[in-house]
Amino acid sequence: MTLISLTNVSKAYAGIPALRDVSLDIAAGEIHALMGENGAGKSTLIKILAGVVAPDTATITLEGKPVSIDSPAAARRLGLRFIHQELNVVPTLSVAENVILGHGYPRRAGVLVDWARLNGVARDALGRLGVTHIDPRQRLAKLSLGDQMLVKISSALLADDGHAPARLYVMDEPTAALTREESERLFRVLHEIRAAGNSVLYVSHRLDEVMALCDRATVLRDGRPIDTGRIADITHDDLVALMIGRRVEEAYPAPIVPPSSTPAIEVEALSTPALHRVSFSVRKGEILGIAGLSGAGQTQLLRTLFGDSRIAGGTIRLDGKPYRPRSPAASWGGGIAYVPRERRNEGLITSRPIYQNITLPHLRTESAGGIWLTPRREQREAKTLGDDVRLRASGPAQLARELSGGNQQKVVFAKALSGKPTLLLLDEPTRGVDVGAKFDIYAIIRDMTAKGMAVILVSSDLPELLGMSDRIAIMRDGSITAIVTAAGLGEDELLNLCYGRTTTPEAA
Repeated sequence: MTLISLTNVSKAYAGIPALRDVSLDIAAGEIHALMGENGAGKSTLIKILAGVVAPDTATITLEGKPVSIDSPAAARRLGLRFIHQELNVVPTLSVAENVILGHGYPRRAGVLVDWARLNGVARDALGRLGVTHIDPRQRLAKLSLGDQMLVKISSALLADDGHAPARLYVMDEPTAALTREESERLFRVLHEIRAAGNSVLYVSHRLDEVMALCDRATVLRDGRPIDTGRIADITHDDLVALMIGRRVEEAYPAPIVPPSSTPAIEVEALSTPALHRVSFSVRKGEILGIAGLSGAGQTQLLRTLFGDSRIAGGTIRLDGKPYRPRSPAASWGGGIAYVPRERRNEGLITSRPIYQNITLPHLRTESAGGIWLTPRREQREAKTLGDDVRLRASGPAQLARELSGGNQQKVVFAKALSGKPTLLLLDEPTRGVDVGAKFDIYAIIRDMTAKGMAVILVSSDLPELLGMSDRIAIMRDGSITAIVTAAGLGEDELLNLCYGRTTTPEAA
């Protein structure tokens, strides 16, 4: 039985079509994937379903009856729940208050907030996801990005008192900030939702989890519906071809040239409050992957090398010379570039044009005599770098917020490459990026290593680590416990190393 049906959905912005006669049917008791590249129209369709955006044309029926969704409140009254990729949370409030947002505070005598009951409700909601390590009384801003997403998901799963029960959960990249263990907890809950006869519309660029989790998939391309079918009847490669309109023969481009024997960076006994005597080296033209469970110290290591953490001990040599990261600004000028995991908050000023984002850390070197800088010169440099990273935009003056997620990430890459760094630090570089843009980003990384740039790659995507790295360092509790060759290593072996379950393979 069809739970919800959308037909003849069209939407244009300033005369440019975002959706063109799209149809989508979601059955009761199914997990339905909505697939497509960034800019294919998925977000617009979700916003129409959420009552945030008004369609130009659309017919929507719920259990065969026509309905109108003209506001988020109307969507909620119909039993639709949404978990958006952008975290709509209030960092200054507690975890419990964020869980209860939109539901109403429990009160004593109808007046005073019942804080004990509120914290209990939040604890129960988190417990449904198997989350016991988050204190409901803690301020949300103190949590990691992954834990904040768990709080947001638990809020959507919270039962409504006096409101329509949830019938459809719409999830946009819910696992992008989650670890594998956290994702598996969420998947168990989604199976429970399906078993109870409710439905999930699931959006993700992680094709492996879509293939394992979902029952059917609808593919959009350039705002048009391409196909809907059962996941069991389609292969991974077929799904990629439907999304991007061409076949990708290899998920990860092969190295162009082998790494040099010359070290680009050498780290010895590096210690901070979060790191404990970390030692490794990366050769010019080499990609060193960093693997580990959540909180093992991967991001802290990158931030320390970038000058964003106090160093308590140890030595660093960059290009054969002693190096002491003093600040991010000094690192940009000293041969180290950084692509952070959270591009919107840490990598971009979305209200500014592309060219200003690309040249921002390099204004002194881009300006004449370190003083005079013209927009024309900035735009010329940004255009060249944009071409290098295969950026799809109307021009360097386009606002960053108008770009798709994949193209925003390419702007962050262009900014990193603008200073021609010796070392490139990548923290989840393909998070929330579609399969076509992923391949472009992998090709960019290969091009840079072919020119002698060293890369340190942090990723929770194990196939990505194995497919792109020359060697992989395993981190646990702020220490590197092993460094192994990536070639010939399997996902299960790598995961077991992260857990410390197996004997360490021969060190690389």
